[in-house]
Amino acid sequence: MERINLNNVAAFVVVARERSFTRAAAQLGLSQSSLSHTISALEAKLGIRLLTRTTRGVSPTDAGERLLATVGPYCEGIEAGLASLSEERDKPAGTIRISSHDHAVRTILWPKLSALLPTYPDLKVEFSIHYGLIDIVAERFDAGVRVGDQVAKDMIAVRISPDFHMTVVGSPSYFSARSAPIVPQDLLTKHNCINLRLPTHGGLYAWEFEKAGQELSVHVQGQLILNTSSEILTAALEGYGLAYVPQDVADRYIATGDLVQVLDDWRPTYPGYHLYYPSRRNASPAFMLVLEALRLKN
Repeated sequence: MERINLNNVAAFVVVARERSFTRAAAQLGLSQSSLSHTISALEAKLGIRLLTRTTRGVSPTDAGERLLATVGPYCEGIEAGLASLSEERDKPAGTIRISSHDHAVRTILWPKLSALLPTYPDLKVEFSIHYGLIDIVAERFDAGVRVGDQVAKDMIAVRISPDFHMTVVGSPSYFSARSAPIVPQDLLTKHNCINLRLPTHGGLYAWEFEKAGQELSVHVQGQLILNTSSEILTAALEGYGLAYVPQDVADRYIATGDLVQVLDDWRPTYPGYHLYYPSRRNASPAFMLVLEALRLKN
């Protein structure tokens, strides 16, 4: 048998349900004569009559009833699936997956997006902590978050935070046996530093410093290597060594005296975090809602 035009089958289902060419044609946006021709073409292709036409209306034949029972549920499922997509287009629904540093999740993404969830119960947000520069398209993320100078040029980037500082801190117990470093070079010989392992290349993150236009990168040494800033901060609070962490994370512990800030005149400034994604075309309402909630307001 030659391949059947499924549009003709769908038209038959509507006629069989409505038992009227007039009502079916109105639903399908066709003329009655065009719809009648479509059904006749389907019957000719199948070699069997599907509908009985009378002056009082239309009714399925036995063969038509069997076809309706077989294909009708599938047509309903397709209609329901398309309707759900239309609803998603018109309201925020679905899961938005974001790859990000833990610092950005804790200080920006969660504080801003947590307020949306009670208001939009069909919205779901998934944060995935990554320090490496992953391919968000290949990994099926809707967006990624990185500092401005790390965003690929072919991505659309939206600033979601102001510039921020990194700082070096240690606990009072750590400094009870050591003097504070005066210049970044002191870290190489006099201090136990907590390193961050970078997943992209497997190396250790070099601590960066800046003062009066002079920039330094120091490959520090120490007994402990971790892979998130939150773990590094915890280790510093417990006195295991010096930590290089975002200023806004350290501030509360500096204020309480649980951490001591050093080399504050060497703090570098980093460009703020940006949400980046590959295209503006056909963005879902859920994604646009998340984007606008995160966008840095002037």
